[in-house]
Amino acid sequence: MGCLRRAVVGALILALALPLHAAIPGDGARLRVCADPYNPPLSDDREGGFENRIAELLAKELGVPLEYTWFPQRRGFIRNTLRAELRDGVYKCDVVMGVPTAYEQTATTAPYYASTWVLVYARGRGFDLDRPEAVDALPAEQREQIRAGVFDLGPGQIWVYKHGLMEHAVPYVAQPGDASVSPVETMIRDIVADKIDMGFVWGPIGGFFVRQQESALVLLSMTESDPQLPEMKFHYNISMGVRHGDKAWKQRLNRFITERRQQIEAILNDHGVPLVPVSAVTGGDDDD
Repeated sequence: MGCLRRAVVGALILALALPLHAAIPGDGARLRVCADPYNPPLSDDREGGFENRIAELLAKELGVPLEYTWFPQRRGFIRNTLRAELRDGVYKCDVVMGVPTAYEQTATTAPYYASTWVLVYARGRGFDLDRPEAVDALPAEQREQIRAGVFDLGPGQIWVYKHGLMEHAVPYVAQPGDASVSPVETMIRDIVADKIDMGFVWGPIGGFFVRQQESALVLLSMTESDPQLPEMKFHYNISMGVRHGDKAWKQRLNRFITERRQQIEAILNDHGVPLVPVSAVTGGDDDD
């Protein structure tokens, strides 16, 4: 029994003595991040996005240099980055800084923030809303004039249909041919230019582009308790994504999220991310 006790104590001491970067996959000599070069304010190849800043904070804590593998975050992103094996056990990159919690293509850490889809509209065009569903109370002749921008992906088109505005919907492509063009920025500019009256966008991106405009734009968080859409989800937890099986790495990232939560939230606030409470995560470990 004494030998067993000494062995357990020795293993604990060894674990505590390991360097902070010991859990990093590959050679452990660098933090390799998979990122989109054209997706402000999340990430860009000038490293100005909030995911870039959080990655810098993580690299500093780990005491290693930060490197990126750049690829547009659309179809094929995970296959060409996180799962792209260079040689046996070594991949192009080892963490995606932002994916929906329980994202099926990766194992995911504990959520480090939650945000929401938002409605953006221009003040002073004959209607002022205090919440998105208040559009139902507008006079019929006013509703018939509303031009609502919606993407071909996401919940906006369903919201517009349920609230009787589909005949006035203006379609936008969420993934245009040119990956360097932000479709959200295009929609926000069209609101300012009076081409449309309102648009439905993912909050972290919409908040960023709204802050860049001098026009009087209003940003309203979508309501999860909308009686027209009781089953519709507008709020999402966001986690970091790693490869299934990289359990030690995932645990190390969870520790970082817990210990640096205040610094992470400050970065998100600096970039105008509309934050909502993180919802409870149900089910077991997605890496089991």
